[in-house]
Amino acid sequence: MRITILMILAISFFGEGLYAQGVRGKVVSESGDPLAYASVYIRNLGDGVPTNQNGEFEYALKPGMYDILVQYIGYTSVLKTVEVQDRWVELNVELKEQVFGLQEVVVRSGQEDPALTVMRKAISKAKFHRLQVQEYSMQVYLKGTGKLTNAPFFLKKKLKEEGLNLNEAYTSESVSEVKFSQPDKIEERVISIRSSGDDNATSPAPYIGTSFYNEKINGAISPLSRSAFAYYKFTLMGSFMEDGILINKVKVTPRSRGENVFEGFIYIIEDLWAIHSLDLKTSIMGFQVNVNQIYAPVKDQVWMPISHTYLFGGKIFGFAGEYKYLASIRDYDIKLNPDLEVEPEIIDEKVQEVPEDIVRFDKKSSSLEKLEEGDKLTRKEFRKMVNQYEKEALKQREDVEVVRERNYKVDSLASKRNENYWDSIRPVKLTADEIRGYKRDDSLAVVEKAKVDKSDTTARKKVKKKFDPLSVITGGSYSFGGGKSAGFDENLFKTGFNTVEGWKFGVSGYLRYAKVDTLADSVTRRTVEYQVRPAFRYGFASKRPYLKTDIYRNVRAGSINSRLGITGGRYIEQFNSDEPITEFVNTLYTLVMRQNFMKLYEQDFVQVYHSSRLSDKFSYEGSLKWADRRELFNQSDNSFFYEETREFTPNRPDNLESSPTNFQNHQALILNAAFRWRPGVKYGIRNGRRYAIYDRAPEFNFGYTKGIPNFRGQTTTDFDLLEAGVSHSFLFGVSGRLDFNVNAGTFLNNDRMYFMDYKHFGGNRTIFSNMGVASNYRFLDYYRFSTQTDFISSIVHYQFRKFLFTQLPMLRYTGLRENIFLNYLKTANSPHYVEIGYSLDQLFRIFRLEVGAGFENGRYSTSGVRIGVASFININ
Repeated sequence: MRITILMILAISFFGEGLYAQGVRGKVVSESGDPLAYASVYIRNLGDGVPTNQNGEFEYALKPGMYDILVQYIGYTSVLKTVEVQDRWVELNVELKEQVFGLQEVVVRSGQEDPALTVMRKAISKAKFHRLQVQEYSMQVYLKGTGKLTNAPFFLKKKLKEEGLNLNEAYTSESVSEVKFSQPDKIEERVISIRSSGDDNATSPAPYIGTSFYNEKINGAISPLSRSAFAYYKFTLMGSFMEDGILINKVKVTPRSRGENVFEGFIYIIEDLWAIHSLDLKTSIMGFQVNVNQIYAPVKDQVWMPISHTYLFGGKIFGFAGEYKYLASIRDYDIKLNPDLEVEPEIIDEKVQEVPEDIVRFDKKSSSLEKLEEGDKLTRKEFRKMVNQYEKEALKQREDVEVVRERNYKVDSLASKRNENYWDSIRPVKLTADEIRGYKRDDSLAVVEKAKVDKSDTTARKKVKKKFDPLSVITGGSYSFGGGKSAGFDENLFKTGFNTVEGWKFGVSGYLRYAKVDTLADSVTRRTVEYQVRPAFRYGFASKRPYLKTDIYRNVRAGSINSRLGITGGRYIEQFNSDEPITEFVNTLYTLVMRQNFMKLYEQDFVQVYHSSRLSDKFSYEGSLKWADRRELFNQSDNSFFYEETREFTPNRPDNLESSPTNFQNHQALILNAAFRWRPGVKYGIRNGRRYAIYDRAPEFNFGYTKGIPNFRGQTTTDFDLLEAGVSHSFLFGVSGRLDFNVNAGTFLNNDRMYFMDYKHFGGNRTIFSNMGVASNYRFLDYYRFSTQTDFISSIVHYQFRKFLFTQLPMLRYTGLRENIFLNYLKTANSPHYVEIGYSLDQLFRIFRLEVGAGFENGRYSTSGVRIGVASFININ
């Protein structure tokens, strides 16, 4: 549970103090309640620390006079001046609830809330605040403390045996040096890591780059997004003065509550229109997340976060837990963007008078010149100029395709720091629960280390891994050194039943040799591997053994990949080479439901193939295959149920266009070529390695298949198939998503074709939905509409944030999604086939339930229910 939470939330921040004196104390409310994670900011240093869960703080300082500002959202800040000499100064602070004043307004019919003007101006300057800092560095302290508060009753004993107790604190701490550069480059060096329980290398980097000045924060719409008014209502709760600055408290209320929208309060600085602090909450996949940030001026007119707090909690499958992340930042070193030193007055044209001589946006002019000219700008004109400036700046970069870069390094001594080091550097006092957790796990670590040392001594005596007979079924790998290895695939579901073979046994494995070199860039690794992959199966009813072998050479260097191989043998195949039904599902339906959907044929074949991924944008593959193909017939009539009421269908598929001649034994020589193109791919860099980001890149595919006639005087296939398609997905708003997959093609000639050469479509007649929401039809017969003519196929899937049941906020908070799908298929000889359906997605977080119906020429033909995994789970 705590590992899962660490993966979902990782935030930021911290600093260092090695003095034997300083200031310490406790921050409480008027009623005496401790204020957890209040900010204790030393104005002389531009640095500070947060309080812990008990409101306690401690800051080591050298002797001197210090102005200490204590802040907590919703409370009046207190400024104290203290003198530090050669001992600790006790400073206990009581904060009073903030008293807000509302500006006097004349109430008129239809008058809008003053918060709208505040937020319109803040939104117009959001990108400016994000771009005004060219680069900065900081030291970050991050502490995460989690508790497993509940577990299924039948697992509680086992968890206790594993050392995981309910309601006990498990803590992880890290100190990192972080550097950010525009447009989105983060470099992090982890100085130290300490963790009770597992040794988790917690990184704050993922949350550092997700500023609330961005459009989204990990998928949730920011209140400062350009589209914020479509998702939120804003109410001005009041204003207050702090150190001569007017702060507006704005209530953020979702227009429809649920996942990926925030609710709470955001505090905006008047005239500067920057964030002062925020206290918001949201929901991610049914888990509640509270976000608390406090900002401070790190340079004139530049406010940056100095304290982050994230509280995470929820339930799943009987487990319940909570996790708290505290991130504290210090030692900011900031370099401002020299182009954005201007601070014009922002005019809200909806409620304020616009001067006639105001500077206007002009695409033909330099945005930078326009920004420098205007001391007053309307919010719309200002936003347009900043947007244009960003576009111009991005075009001037050396590598415009790279949109983000992350570099992460862990110091060799990071996990070896002792307790004295942590006591000297930690800005937040540990609570009693956290101290007990460390003592508990330090004791367990001693025991585990002894076990590891003993096992390592034994391991040195072992030359190689012993053979495990179960690996033949479950899969296993055995290394022989020097890049040589062998193993078995997961063969558990290759044993099953079908009507052609009866009970059948299958097994496959591999022999592998690989050589790995590092290229001249010292980052990219080039792997050259050779593999031999035999596969065997035997049918006990047909009494037929089958064996095929695949031999290939594969070269991989970064995203570039090339494979050349030859495969052949005698084997049994589905008529649709995409294998629309798995052997396990077919076995289940054949034995239990007495329905034999899988249709098979036999072939002796040899195939030479080559594929190459030239880049992230372009790849191709081609093959030449000779085959002697034969029709097969049912050999078994066994099933567990329905023997008296149902008959198995023949192994020859039912099809609108085929005739008996399409199933005759024959020879074939097939040439195939396919190309894939992804224009508009962007890139990220992680530790020097470049990787593709496909979010905005549709994939176009083109294919040509040729049945070559009269090979060596033998009558073979004679046809030409040309096809093309496009697939992509678009995000809409908070959680809306459109996935589509459209394909069309034509047979330039079909003089001599056999059924396995027809164009087949991804059908499904079982209750199990296929992976990929836009990959297959839901209710289509596997082969009825297979064609040797023109065709067009379209699969479209749309996910709503709220639709029917998700109109209820309580259901949206569980992570439930609603989808609809609309699929279409037409061939020259088929009716217009349409599927429409509806699904509940992310049921119990991981399932999808679909219902729908199919229509032929507008008339009902079929319907059903389908069960699958949630659409956000992608298995390639």
